[in-house]
Amino acid sequence: MNRVQARLSTLASPATAIVSQPEPRSIGSFARGRQLCAGNFLFAGDLVEAPETAIWDLAMPGPRFEADLHGFAWLDDLAAAGDGAARKRAQDWTLGWIDRYGSGRGPGWTPDLAARRLIRWLHHALMLLNGLTPAQSASVFRSLAQQTNFLARRWKSAPSGLPRVEALTGLIYAGLSLTGMERHLTPALKALERECDRDIDDGGGLPTRNPEELLEVFTHLTWAEAALTGAGREPAPAHRAAIQRIAPTLRALRHADGGLARFHGGGRGSEGRLDQALAEAEVKPRPVRGLAMGYARLASGRTTVIVDAAPPPVSQEAHASTLAFEMTSGRRPVVVNCGAGTDFGAEWRRAGRATPSHSTLAIKGFSSSRFAPRQRGGRPSLLAEVPKTVEFRIESGLAGHSLTAWHDGYGPTHGLTHVRQLMLAYDGRALSGEDTLAAFTDDERAVFDRVMDRSGRQGVGFDIRFHIHPDVDTEIDMGGAAVSLALKSGEIWVFRHDGAAELQLAPSVYLEKGRAKPRATKQIVLSARVMDYASLITWTLAKAQDSSARAPRDLDQEDETEAWVLPWARRDRPESEG
Repeated sequence: MNRVQARLSTLASPATAIVSQPEPRSIGSFARGRQLCAGNFLFAGDLVEAPETAIWDLAMPGPRFEADLHGFAWLDDLAAAGDGAARKRAQDWTLGWIDRYGSGRGPGWTPDLAARRLIRWLHHALMLLNGLTPAQSASVFRSLAQQTNFLARRWKSAPSGLPRVEALTGLIYAGLSLTGMERHLTPALKALERECDRDIDDGGGLPTRNPEELLEVFTHLTWAEAALTGAGREPAPAHRAAIQRIAPTLRALRHADGGLARFHGGGRGSEGRLDQALAEAEVKPRPVRGLAMGYARLASGRTTVIVDAAPPPVSQEAHASTLAFEMTSGRRPVVVNCGAGTDFGAEWRRAGRATPSHSTLAIKGFSSSRFAPRQRGGRPSLLAEVPKTVEFRIESGLAGHSLTAWHDGYGPTHGLTHVRQLMLAYDGRALSGEDTLAAFTDDERAVFDRVMDRSGRQGVGFDIRFHIHPDVDTEIDMGGAAVSLALKSGEIWVFRHDGAAELQLAPSVYLEKGRAKPRATKQIVLSARVMDYASLITWTLAKAQDSSARAPRDLDQEDETEAWVLPWARRDRPESEG
């Protein structure tokens, strides 16, 4: 149906001019722009090296790679490069897309991709149109009108949430900017107002609980508001109210280094995107009481800790990450989750969603939420069995901030409840934790007894994992009783435990968007067995050295062209990887 409507849209009258060009607000990367000019195409985790090859002549490694091309977000990177070579490629590749796909062919005719493409064409209209012949300019305006009419017909088919907000934002851009497209503006504004009321809850969160998706929704809402304001119009009350609800939530989900917490399929967010969106929103900071979209935040000094303290969402991107946490010290992530493996294939995607890929406790061989059977066509499975009860308590005092949370995700399988207590010291220099597995009720103890009988009274094995960011150097210390963590800022943190578990430093992996391969890293693992109705493990992560002596190193930026390393999960992993 999308392609049929795309072809029908070619019959509409073309736009003839841009009456109000929105200010370019999408942020590109100079380095990525230079790589594109050199013929290095890195999209959706696949790298294609094809110098002197037009982007539409590439051998497409997969559908996500191809979708990224058709979304034209790479125009931001070419605009950031900003030289004649980048402009020529932007113009040639845009005209090439019109010639090859403008009549409705290809995978780019979905509402969200069409809107993403249209927004970039309008953002960078000066770069695209400068120096074109009258015939070439006419083809660009004809395509803009076609894509606008397509969006007007098909935005309702976009899934709710980010895809639909993106589609409506593109339609609003076109209605404000293009001659002859004004008729689409009012219906799009009313539809966006309804989406804001329906999709953004009272706490400023999304049903998917994906922090990066929330940032993208927020970004598009601020773009639409800025475009309206620039054209002398006011956003609808529901539109503005949604921005005001989301801003405090995003601030609560932001680590000390400015990146977002990485949960439920989301990454850290594009560099600078969060700060830019918050600045443009002009919403005064205010504290969030309780949870922010299901996450608890502890912050003191230069340290932030963000914890998943709610049940997983009903989503194909949902992770079994209940009670997992991430910790950042200043500008340096320390404890992380592995992340979403979407860019690295179906198996990485599934592995990244499992509990062992998160910094929390997991019973050996089990996740706190279980996957439904695999679906046909390779589509991700929902989490079929999730914790029924997830509760928390946050307290603050002279000693610092504490969180006590628990879930019953292991109740059906083992009769056990996981209780996690975290205490962040008042100065942010120490994080202490207690992890308990316990059978509290008679019914839980009966399930636990049956498990023990089946195991020959060998107990229930479990691991508490602390995945470490790959920029942190880790080393076993104190004769195997501790782990030292050296940050690039010069800070040194030391991890200790009570001795009731076996400590090891094991290989791990950091799944980062925008890379061709996962990054090898390490994880601290505490292993023990539940032999009775309760088992308690205590641990601490404390700062042993500040960064003042080596603070200049904290200004270093990671090289975007750094060599990619192999994942830790391979059985043929080189010994040098640990």
